[in-house]
Order: sequence, then C-alpha cells, then structure tokens
Amino acid sequence: MAKKYDNDFKVMIVELLKSGIKPKQLGEEYGLNPGMINRWKREFTSRSGDFSKKKVLSVESQELKALRKELRNVTIERDILKKAVSIFSKSDL
Repeated sequence: MAKKYDNDFKVMIVELLKSGIKPKQLGEEYGLNPGMINRWKREFTSRSGDFSKKKVLSVESQELKALRKELRNVTIERDILKKAVSIFSKSDL
C-alpha cells in the first residue's frame, strides 16, 4: 500500500528544494524517491502552493458537470419509459 504524506510535509520538502538542496539528497535523508519529490514540486507550482486534493472548478465546468449528470438521468428515464411502453403495448393473443 502506498504511503500517504500530509500536505505540511510535502510543502516542507518543496521549500527545501527551493533552498537549493538536491532531490537525491532529500530522498536519501527522508527516505523518499527523487522522482516523487520532483512531482511534488511540479504539483506545488501548478497549484500555486496548494496540495489539496479538491479541484476547484470554474462556474462553467460546474454547470457542464451538472448538465451531463442531468442528461444521463433523463436518458435513463427515457429508456425505462420506452421499455414500459413496449411491454404494455404488446397485444395478448
């Protein structure tokens, strides 16, 4: 199972990187993979210093997500109604 590190620890590692310590040296000192340290640095810079898992969606993205969910529900309801109509419209011979 993968070990999970808290956000404060990741920020500390990234700050140490910024101070000039090499990823390999940090990896040896803290028992981390240098590739993971570099990934943390990329995530830190791309998220403006935040490691939270929650992704902030724009208003348009939120609306699109809601519309897709509604479309999926309406499509399911339509398919159920089609099946019901075909069942009830069959003539009993």
